[in-house]
This record gives sequence, structure tokens and C-alpha cells, in this order.
Amino acid sequence: MKSDRLLSILLLLQTRGRVTAVELAERLEVSTRTIYRDVESLSTAGVPVYAERGRHGGITLLPGFRTDVTGLTSDEARALFVLVAQSTHAALGLDNALGSALRKVMAALPAAHRPAAELTSRRILVDPGRWWYRPTPEADLDVLQTAVLTDRRLRIHYRHGGATAPRDYTVDPYGLVAKAGVWYLVADRDGTPRLFRADRVVAASLLDEPVRRRPGAELKGVWEELRRGIEERPMPLRVRARVRRTGLDRFLRIAGALVVPPQEMAGDGEWTELELAYPTLAATRHLLQFGTEVEVLEPPEVRAELATVATALTALYD
Repeated sequence: MKSDRLLSILLLLQTRGRVTAVELAERLEVSTRTIYRDVESLSTAGVPVYAERGRHGGITLLPGFRTDVTGLTSDEARALFVLVAQSTHAALGLDNALGSALRKVMAALPAAHRPAAELTSRRILVDPGRWWYRPTPEADLDVLQTAVLTDRRLRIHYRHGGATAPRDYTVDPYGLVAKAGVWYLVADRDGTPRLFRADRVVAASLLDEPVRRRPGAELKGVWEELRRGIEERPMPLRVRARVRRTGLDRFLRIAGALVVPPQEMAGDGEWTELELAYPTLAATRHLLQFGTEVEVLEPPEVRAELATVATALTALYD
């Protein structure tokens, strides 16, 4: 554990130049006293590391000192070569850079780790797209990426889902997030965090003003706040339904996120009963895709809603 920590300190100092003992302690989850002991151990081992006191002080390496030690374990080396589908990097214009970077990392790996890393890159692939999911329109990320990397405000012409005309907003971006194959811009609008789908940004332009983020707010925290707001929003309409056992696997694969936990499934040999949660009455029309594999038992207003839509469909196709 100590050797890993010493190597982590060395690589952090080599990358950052000067880091305070407090920040190192937080990053490595130890006390500042432990950090100072580790710095002393590095110095004893011949690493030219020293501490500077004062307001702008910190722990630093002598200028020009570099080490070629990667410090990668076998598992860490393999982890670098578990590739996400290249569409994510291609959207950012980094697909060629990714291949070049991995070749350089492979060359820098200890010889003993190279076969496992190379085999991992050929045997493991992560594709974030969903089956039978309509491909989203390709988003133009150039201006958005420039804004988040240069800390500039953005003016966007944005089309909301279902809206007839785009609207104009001035936003303060935190960063870009790719979720299930869809890119989102995470930004403040009038000091409030918002999500904007990148493929709905009709036009975007950089402003000369620097970004105005809320103090202490970072992309990871803002994204988690927005994600929880979507995934944990109230679902007030409870629906009790029964599903034919022959279609249960397909139903759970498509609608499993709507099942109220715990999934207490009762029923006879042919049917399985379960409870679902929906945000609105209209949203329950989602159940019509399962045809006669699913029957709503209650509440009555949901049965009536589905019957009304089914009657309209019958009339349409009669």
C-alpha cells in the first residue's frame, strides 16, 4: 500500500508541478502527517522532492526531474485497453488520437504486461448503444467542446422536444456527458443547472465573456444532481397489471425500470402480477406495445385510457 502511495505522489507531482499536502492527503485518503512522512521517504530514496512553506507553497519536485516509471499493475494496464465503442471518441474528433495514445501506452508498458493488455483490447468491447434503438441525429460538438475546454459562455439556439420553434439561451457550461449514446451539454442557465441534448442545439456561438459557474460546482456533481432529478422524480400513478409468463422476460427487459421494487410477482401458472409506476395517465399507453401479453387490473382510469386508445386504433385500421 505504501509503495503504491509513494508512486502516486511522485506521478501527481510530476504531472501537476506543485501540490499542497492537504490536497495530496485528500486525493490519497490519508492524513497530512502521513504525506509528510511519505515525502521524507521519497527524499531518502533519492527523489529530489521538497516542501515549500507559505501561502503559495506546497510539495514539489526539482525542475527537470522526470521518471519513466509507469507504476501500472497488470490489472491497471488491462483496464486501459477495455475500449468503449469508438463512436464516442469520433464525436469529439479523438478516434485517431485514441489509437495513437494506446500504441504509445502499449510501448511504455512493462514487457510482462503487454500480452494481457493486447489480448484484452481484442477480446473486450463496450458498446453503450441499446438494441433496436433509433440512432440519434449526429450532434455537432465542435463549438460546445471548445466552450467547455476554454471556459467561455455560450449562446445556443435550442429546440426543445415537441416544441414548434427553437429558443435562444445564454448558458454557462460545465462539460459534456455521453449517456447511452446521446450527448448532453451540462450548463447553468440563469444560475440553475440544466441539461441540453446536443443534437437539439440548432446553432451555437462562443461569447467573449468567461464562464460564470457557481462556486465549488464541478461537472461530476452537477451531472449527478441532474441525473437524480430525472431518475428519482415522483411517479404518482401506480398500476397493477398481470403479464403472461411466456412474455415476462421481454416485458421486464423493456419495462423493468417501471416495476415498483421489490418485485413481488404473484399469480397463477399462466400470469404473473406486478405493480408499475408511471408519471402520467397518458404514459401508460406504453403498455399497448405488449398487446394481449399484458392486462391492466387497476386502476379503472388506466383500463379506460387503454381501451379508448385501442378503440381508436381499431377504427383507424378497420
